[in-house]
Amino acid sequence: MNLIITCARHLEQETEQELRKTLDEMGDSEPEITITRMSGILTAKTSLEPTEATRKIKERLLDEPWSIRYCLRIIPVQRVTETDINEIEKEVLDMKNLILEEESYRISVEKRNSDISGQEIISRVAKNIKNKVSLDFPDKIILIEILGNKTGIGIVKKTDILSVEKTKRSMSE
Repeated sequence: MNLIITCARHLEQETEQELRKTLDEMGDSEPEITITRMSGILTAKTSLEPTEATRKIKERLLDEPWSIRYCLRIIPVQRVTETDINEIEKEVLDMKNLILEEESYRISVEKRNSDISGQEIISRVAKNIKNKVSLDFPDKIILIEILGNKTGIGIVKKTDILSVEKTKRSMSE
């Protein structure tokens, strides 16, 4: 998986069709889309670069707000590992060069179907990164998306995460 998609509960089928059509129009005719056992959560493996895919979907949404009806959030992830604190720490360490020396960061942990400690993940990851922390306006966000026994990890800008509702709301302001 390199995208995590949230939708309203029980609209996973419609969301899958919408995402499949959208990715196809962007050049990926065969994405692997999985409806997870968690209500309102889908994962996708697209041949497109994940942050580029979310950016293009956002552009499309700004041009044609009606084209995205079921996807609520689209979250890009660059790595997937098992949900194990040592593995998560190792993957983030391997990717920390995506945060430039002068950039600030924030760690964001979203847990679904897991009782692993979010605080422990944050402290284990943070001790390895010397950059300045900014909770309100970070240059980069270290995303740790836990979906049961799989964890998606991404180091992205806030604008790389697509919130359909916020984007539509910003258009009416």
